[in-house]
Amino acid sequence: METVRLTMAQALVRFLVHQRIRVDGREEPLFPGIFAIFGHGNVTCLSEALWDVRDVFPTWRGQNEQGMVLAALGFTKARKRRQIMCATSSIGPGATNMVTGAAVGHANRLPVLLLAGDTFASRAPDPVLQQVEHFHDPTVTVNDAFRAVTRWWDRITRPEQIVESLPQAVATMLDPATSGPVLLALAQDAQGEAFDYPARFFETTVHEIPRPRPDRGQVRRAAELLRGARRPLIVAGGGVRYADAEAVLADFALRRGIPVAETVAGRAILPHDHPANVGPLGILGSRSANRLAREADVVLAVGTRLQDFVTASWTLFAGDARFVHLNAARFDAHKHRAQPVVGDALEGLRELDAALGDWRAPAAWMERARREYAAWNRIVDERTRPTNAERPSYAQVVGAVNRLVDERALVLTAAGGLPGELCMNWRARAPGTFDCEFGYSCMGYEISGAWGAKMADPSREVVAMVGDGSYLMMNSDIYSSVLTGHKLIVVVCDNGGFAVIERLQLAKGIPAFNNRIETSRVREPVRVDFARHAASMGAIGMRARGIGEFEDCFRRALAADRTVVIHVETAPHDWTEGNEAWWETGTPEVSAHESVRRAFAEHLAGKRRQRLGV
Repeated sequence: METVRLTMAQALVRFLVHQRIRVDGREEPLFPGIFAIFGHGNVTCLSEALWDVRDVFPTWRGQNEQGMVLAALGFTKARKRRQIMCATSSIGPGATNMVTGAAVGHANRLPVLLLAGDTFASRAPDPVLQQVEHFHDPTVTVNDAFRAVTRWWDRITRPEQIVESLPQAVATMLDPATSGPVLLALAQDAQGEAFDYPARFFETTVHEIPRPRPDRGQVRRAAELLRGARRPLIVAGGGVRYADAEAVLADFALRRGIPVAETVAGRAILPHDHPANVGPLGILGSRSANRLAREADVVLAVGTRLQDFVTASWTLFAGDARFVHLNAARFDAHKHRAQPVVGDALEGLRELDAALGDWRAPAAWMERARREYAAWNRIVDERTRPTNAERPSYAQVVGAVNRLVDERALVLTAAGGLPGELCMNWRARAPGTFDCEFGYSCMGYEISGAWGAKMADPSREVVAMVGDGSYLMMNSDIYSSVLTGHKLIVVVCDNGGFAVIERLQLAKGIPAFNNRIETSRVREPVRVDFARHAASMGAIGMRARGIGEFEDCFRRALAADRTVVIHVETAPHDWTEGNEAWWETGTPEVSAHESVRRAFAEHLAGKRRQRLGV
């Protein structure tokens, strides 16, 4: 058997370089690059290996390890999980900084390969710098924290172990049913140890995303349920996008006369004006979709994990509604005693379509859906209409961006008040132009994720919409985007703190405190000049008052040749209301405050409407 003598780090990198994927009939690198912050634990061995392949496997320097992982996730989401970015850190705080990013990937079913430095397998120099010792178990390191937020976890303590581990890691990330983060903890001494690796290990491998076909019996039973429906509703999730099934679902819904409601991850699966589109569903959804959900007798959920913001904490659907759940993951397909159809969304829709014969939902149901959607769009018109207010609402800023970008532009957000205002008020003109990370709702994804998304497609504008709270939590990838030439437009909506959490606090009858700057324990309520801060990192900083100034700034941003940050102060209490959804959050059962006692009574009323897994 022919062998090649390499260090473990060299062999790992060589393996990654030789993994390819077939996308739309052409071959591309499965791993197009790696984000890295070097320190002890990865600089002396892994960086040596990366240097030798820097032209074919580029290394991108990050500013924060969490940001690197978020950028990697923004990249792979924009590429529909068909390419996977890597991220590497040193041991200790470098590694644990990546844990939050891994959690974002795990919640959103997004693959990323994480290579974290670890302690020495020999233990000879223990305790090493940044090592956290466990008195009861010397095998535990901080990298064990990744076990809760990864789909595949392995500690590499001998160089030959990667021969078995790496193929399993790749298979895990590419399988639609298990897609998610992978962590390889790389012992520092093992990285530099040499081994005679089989030459076959480095042969070029061309992968394809598997499309598992559903069981015929599951399809038959699902079709029987749908044929009996008078008021069916499709709930389209992010899995539709990752299966490249947008066009198939759009055609299926239109021919069968079934309205389509989108989840947060499923936003922009259909264009806003598609005849079957009835808007987003749930807490961040539209009144039209939510009303139809309450009357639906059969719900066809496609590629969604049915998170509480989509189901309104499971108060949104009629108690006797039946569910059909088409999902590549068995775990998701069986939720709430649904009729499962375990398989690829594209192939599953095609087979379900064939099994339905000439069935079509009653025309009156789709007519009703279109009336409800038209009424909701009138609300959106009113919410996004520009005014002369010095501090516009989030919705008015969203409307301005929506009017000014072209149909290919990607708008991206993650946390605070913007997910709701964007989900409810954005009009997508083309599929794949909306990214709201709300599986983990990670403050900081907005700018880092936008950097990764711009890497994935430099030809289109990427607009990150971020609140002042998220900006202050993680903004350093503005600098990354300037350094690497990946132009972003970052819109900072400044409402003086964590205003949307204050909204929830007030809704539960609790006095406002510790969320907005003016209600926190501060010496004086200093406001940040985000435009000047961004300019200090090499971006173009702009400040706007009112929608007229904002639109002027945004037009200049579109024409700019590098990242632009637009700072606009927004109204802190002007939210889009009226979608008729309820969300369960912890509410004090006893309190000295009458307002809290009233909130608890409302909480009990909401609980009485919940479906309990049946």
